[in-house]
Amino acid sequence: MYREETIAAIATPLGEGGIGIIKISGDRALEILKSIFVTKNHKKKPSWEPRKMFYGYIVHPEDQQMIDEVLAVYMKAPNTYTKEELVEIHCHGGMIPLRKILELVLAQGASSAERGEFTKRAFLNGRLDLSQAEAVMDLISAKTDISHEVALGQFEGNLSQEVTAIQDIIKDMLAHIEVSIDFSEEDIDEVTMEYLLSKSMEAKGSILRLLQSAKTGKILREGLVTGIVGKTNVGKSSLLNALLRENRAIVTDIPGTTRDVIEEQLNVRGIPLKILDTAGIRETEDAVEKIGVQRSREIFKQADLVIFMIDASKKLDREDYDFLELIKERRALVVINKTDLEEAIDVDKIKEIIGDKRLIRISLLKSSRLEELEDALEEMVYEGEGFSKEQPFITNTRHQQAVNAALQSVKEGISALEDRMPLDFVEVDFKNAWESLGEVTGDTVTEDILDHIFTNFCIGK
Repeated sequence: MYREETIAAIATPLGEGGIGIIKISGDRALEILKSIFVTKNHKKKPSWEPRKMFYGYIVHPEDQQMIDEVLAVYMKAPNTYTKEELVEIHCHGGMIPLRKILELVLAQGASSAERGEFTKRAFLNGRLDLSQAEAVMDLISAKTDISHEVALGQFEGNLSQEVTAIQDIIKDMLAHIEVSIDFSEEDIDEVTMEYLLSKSMEAKGSILRLLQSAKTGKILREGLVTGIVGKTNVGKSSLLNALLRENRAIVTDIPGTTRDVIEEQLNVRGIPLKILDTAGIRETEDAVEKIGVQRSREIFKQADLVIFMIDASKKLDREDYDFLELIKERRALVVINKTDLEEAIDVDKIKEIIGDKRLIRISLLKSSRLEELEDALEEMVYEGEGFSKEQPFITNTRHQQAVNAALQSVKEGISALEDRMPLDFVEVDFKNAWESLGEVTGDTVTEDILDHIFTNFCIGK
């Protein structure tokens, strides 16, 4: 059991609210509470039965000056979030009562908690593995129902179970290799070779399937930066308004209305999108608009997804075709708007240029076929597979790098087996794979990585 000094922090957001919570964790948590808590009549002492709320006041222990009216609860180790003695004080949610109570708790011997220290203790005390601990912040910052479900699945151990299952395959291989090294001085026999190759291919397949979830997982966790790009007056701001179901951007028939990038968070069928409505791309003498056009070009290069809009009623020029050529190398949708007007574009030529990129014809004026655009966005994120909350997802770069390292080691192990290398060499590759996977669950993680992970948490969690 990981034990250090008793820690305390405000566990609720700072500001005005109905309730504020101070959390205390460690061996002295209940002792500290007893020293500053009194019942309403100042005579009856609480029984401090675990998981039962007690009503009273927080007072200064020296002069009994009342600080706030509170509810307090004591939770007995090891059945707590940190697996340590844990206390919560529920007071009024203003800055002053929260600050004063925390100062009093610290004066009684608690230390101020570092960022993520409660969750770090939960990990070090074995209540959570590392991927589950990281899912805590994903739950807090989830932007949509689906990103919440992905985070909840990781918190419940979906990813850990998948990683552990792959580790078990490798562990069986390592045990087999150890026996073969200890009891045979000959080359790898055919039975051992067949077994090791079969198991290593099984591990490789499982790792590849897990890595396939990384692109979607990262989008669901962080959101998809989506740039709406195109000439002036093609309907970019109208599309933003239609997706938002509100009039966020100014829409007029005057070219150049949008001069800067408008950014909005958007939920499309559970997919978090950060939509960037850009200034129309055109030659202009207006200094402000020029800056907006330049930013539009930068967003075209940097966005995770580009929605390139075209006006169906106007012939395309060289610049339009240049952008269409660039789209072939990007994750992109081509949206042809104003299909209610007489068509002046060559749709077949556009299709020829963009190849397999999705092309959607809509009329934002008549609100037609917007659902088809949302279908396309959903299909691009899930790559036609759909969403299942039971599916494990790799949701952050650290996990992806660790699993990629494991894949590389497994591939090297397979090559060593096929080249009939000595088993000692093969063993090194698969040990490396097992250790890389252990970085996901925290089995083999270093102190530096732990410190980096938990400093990204909020204080009080």
